Amino acid sequence: MNTVTLHTHHSYVALIELNRPDAKNAISLQLLAELQEKIQEVKRNKARVLVITGVGDSFCSGADLKERKSMSDLQVKQFLKNINLCFSDLANLSIPTIAAINGFAFGGGLELALSCDIRYASEAAQMGLTETKLGIIPGAGGTQRLSRIVGESTALEWIFSGKKLSGKEAMVRGLVSQVFSPDSLKESSLALAREISESAPIAVSAAKKAVRRGLELPMESALEWERLCYFETLGTKDRLEALQAFAEKRKPNFKGE
Repeated sequence: MNTVTLHTHHSYVALIELNRPDAKNAISLQLLAELQEKIQEVKRNKARVLVITGVGDSFCSGADLKERKSMSDLQVKQFLKNINLCFSDLANLSIPTIAAINGFAFGGGLELALSCDIRYASEAAQMGLTETKLGIIPGAGGTQRLSRIVGESTALEWIFSGKKLSGKEAMVRGLVSQVFSPDSLKESSLALAREISESAPIAVSAAKKAVRRGLELPMESALEWERLCYFETLGTKDRLEALQAFAEKRKPNFKGE
C-alpha cells in the first residue's frame, strides 16, 4: 500500500497526502522514499503550486520510532541524510509550497512543514520540535529553519523545552499564517494554491527566489538581487500577456513563457 499519494487539482495545483493514518503519518523508510519520489514527480510535471497535508487526524507525527528502535547507528545516520535531502529538495522547489497542518506535527513532521513556503493550520493542530524530550535534537533542518522563521530566542525556547503549540498559538507567534476549522483547512489551502496558480508562474518563481536569497544578504546586495530577479520577467510572453489583458479588460491567460 502506498503511504504517499499525489493528486492534481485545478490543472496546476499538486496535492501530496501522507497516508499512514494508523501510524499518525509517521515517517517510515517507505514513506520517506515515496515522498522523495513524489517531490521529484512534481518537479517534472506542470504544477505551479504544491500543497502537502496528512490523511486522518495527523499531519505527520515525526520519525517512526518503532522502526527507528530497530535501526543501527549507521542506519540512523543514513536515514538522517536521506530526510535532509528530501526536505531540501522540497524547500528548493521553484514553485510555491503550502503545508496544511491538519493535526499532529511533531519533530520531523514540523520540519517537513518548515520546509514549505507557507503554513496553514487547523484549530485542532498541535506542533513542536520535541526532539530534546527523546534525547536528540532536530536533525532535518529544524534548528535552522525555525530560527529563521520565528527568530533565534523563540526557536531556542521551543527547542530547549520541546514545547507543543496549538494552531492558534503558532499563528500568534508567526509560525503559521492562518488557522482554520478542521473541516475547512484543506479547501482553504487549495483555494490559496489555486489563487497563486493564476499568477504568472515565472514571476512567482522569481519572487520566491528574490525573497529566499535576499534574506541571506545585506540590504544593499539584497536589493540588487531583487533587481536581477525582476529582470528575469521582462522578456517573458506572460508580461506582454498581462499588459494586453489589462488593455482589453480581461483576465490574463499565463502560460509560463
